Amino acid sequence: MTHAQKTRAADEAAAEETDTASDDAIAVTTDGLPAWLDPVARAARTVRARQLSRFLPPESGAGRQSAVLVLFGEGERGPELLLMERSGSLRSHAGQPSFPGGSLDPEDGDHTTTGPLRAALREAEEETGLDPDGVQIFGVLPRLYIPVSGFVVTPVLGWWRTPSPVAAVDPAETARVFTVPVADLTDPANRATAVHPSGHQGPAFLVESALVWGFTAGVIDRIVHYAGWERPWDRTKQVPLDWRA
Repeated sequence: MTHAQKTRAADEAAAEETDTASDDAIAVTTDGLPAWLDPVARAARTVRARQLSRFLPPESGAGRQSAVLVLFGEGERGPELLLMERSGSLRSHAGQPSFPGGSLDPEDGDHTTTGPLRAALREAEEETGLDPDGVQIFGVLPRLYIPVSGFVVTPVLGWWRTPSPVAAVDPAETARVFTVPVADLTDPANRATAVHPSGHQGPAFLVESALVWGFTAGVIDRIVHYAGWERPWDRTKQVPLDWRA
């Protein structure tokens, strides 16, 4: 093979690798979002981690890298959010309502770039049967920390552009999958403060026969606040948790 042929072959191989990388790339775009999601997209561009939680990833880099999909859709009652209830047999956060999500796998890629995006979509598909091709990622919130389990969590914001059927895929992991109207999440009657026996307090939502609290409720609370959707609610209304929570 001549030098020119070798050069041409190398160029073609490089072009093929570029095309493959482009195919694997995950776009983050606000193009075509419904107008009601604009405040969430704006907040995602400016909010800082300390504005979302007092629990931030350790500076040492310790912690298990993970991601959740905060998926907004349009339901019969207007804007809604996809949640799931974790199986009661799981070792961590058993029985809790949560966003779909989980730990990053090696094939997801770098946790500082697009790894969390791939993980959020992959985990959502594995847990709920969601078709990731119908999801448009429009923002990524700063990484947060869950001290009790050691997870470093990246909340990935998605618009359910093309809805697909969802349900609990593996009962050993997921008890049920459900959607909650944003109107219910912002209704003051459905809001409360969860109180753990340890003394920790945090926001809670009583919706769809579920008590949403902990990390998931904290993220929802901050999104509702920074999107300008929050309505005055009774912060003295408390819901006690037990030691199993």
